[in-house]
Amino acid sequence: MDWDNTRIFLGIYRAGTLRGAAALLDIDQATVGRRLNAMEAALNAKLFLRTPNGYVPTPAGEVAAKSAQQMEEAALQLEREMSGIDNRLSGTVRLATTDTIAHAFVIDAMRRLHDQHPDIRVILQVNTQLASLTRRESDLAVRTVRPTSPDLISRHLAKRAAGLYATPEYLEKRGEPQPGEAFKGHDIVIYHSSVLTRQAEKLVGEPTTNARVAMEVNTGMTLIEAVQAGIGIGELPIHIAETNAGLRRIWPEREYRYDMYLVMHADLARSARVRAVADAIVDANIAR
Repeated sequence: MDWDNTRIFLGIYRAGTLRGAAALLDIDQATVGRRLNAMEAALNAKLFLRTPNGYVPTPAGEVAAKSAQQMEEAALQLEREMSGIDNRLSGTVRLATTDTIAHAFVIDAMRRLHDQHPDIRVILQVNTQLASLTRRESDLAVRTVRPTSPDLISRHLAKRAAGLYATPEYLEKRGEPQPGEAFKGHDIVIYHSSVLTRQAEKLVGEPTTNARVAMEVNTGMTLIEAVQAGIGIGELPIHIAETNAGLRRIWPEREYRYDMYLVMHADLARSARVRAVADAIVDANIAR
């Protein structure tokens, strides 16, 4: 099978539509449809059923997907191995993290990196969803989840903590919540369950049973901005919230602790440009 057609087939298989595959692969929709037709003609098989709800793989499509994923794994491994022995301090590095981590120290780390190695181009992907390092969606990541894949290596960067915050205006109007009352009479702002399920049940260990959820958000900076706007109480990273004069901490004795990790694929550990980005992140974190 032709690899170019195969990767487009996988894009349709994963996205379920031509438009979704085009967005995933950053190509136009017409090309996706044309490549799929070429692949079906080459294999003399119908790989998808075209339905009102999207493209559904046929039995032949399911068989093709298994072989296609093996081709993808081999191609990505070759790419990683070639990148891993590249000693140039230039080129592109894809870095994934969240907006709060980027705000806290990653942007500053990349500024220092650029001063030292201006020919390294960083593609910063800010998302609450974990990017796949094995599929080269990113080369390295700073995240709060320790990887379990044996192909990934990680370095513990720091322990962080989150605390409860609200605006002085909110607290003047509503008063502080009372421990043990599960936020009775209070509004809270939390992460959407697709991002973090824990906050729908507890904030800094306190049940949220009696709270009114005023807003659900899907990014950390949006959560901070919603609390700053006085919409409700939120659980925010202490190292960021404490720098905001417009926020007041509630229950300072309570916090939710979490860890931060730098993660990369083992095959890329020898790449000079990836190593330089990793070192900049580690140095910036130590300097804080």
